[in-house]
Amino acid sequence: MAEPMDIVLAFHNAFRRDMSMIDAAALDSARGKPGLAAQVERFRFFNEMLVWHANGEEQAIFPALELVAPSVAEAYERDHRGLDAAFDTLSTAVSAHDALETARASAAFKFHLDLHLGKEDAHLYRLIKERVPMPDQLKALGIMAGAIPQARFPEATTWLFPLLDNNDRELVVGTWQKMMPPPVFSQVKQLVQKAIGSDWAEMVRRNPTLA
Repeated sequence: MAEPMDIVLAFHNAFRRDMSMIDAAALDSARGKPGLAAQVERFRFFNEMLVWHANGEEQAIFPALELVAPSVAEAYERDHRGLDAAFDTLSTAVSAHDALETARASAAFKFHLDLHLGKEDAHLYRLIKERVPMPDQLKALGIMAGAIPQARFPEATTWLFPLLDNNDRELVVGTWQKMMPPPVFSQVKQLVQKAIGSDWAEMVRRNPTLA
């Protein structure tokens, strides 16, 4: 059965899939395949999403974890700073139009990100689920959601849902449905429907209250 914190792991899956596509485009571009600049440039909005996610963790998840597992979060915060440095290197390479350096920087970014998210999935969020009381978990999720600027939420939703499989989509939509006031969720539901197109029918089949 899905738990509230599983919505964070769904976001992790989206980050992995998007970074994999960006990295593949960077490698193909370095090999001389044309027309991939726009796919590589996805890394800029991708990183905005990643920074909002990391800020939410630092504001809400890490303090909650510190109360039940002191000093554990420190290493994960260091990972965040490492990802900041990896982004700067990638951004510099792209801005210089250096395809080889872009591919190298993208591969390094992806390697670091995959390790970081894997550790969070297997360790950090397991501790949160096992040791942090449910009301505090829900409070932390609310703070994390607030880390995304309200004006950018439509962009974030449009980015997120095409990267999720139907199980993760069902989880995220169901969690938002429980957490958001009905008028707000009604607007978000329209964003999700537009983002996934014909796949919306599967969401309604799984959750008839969306109809």
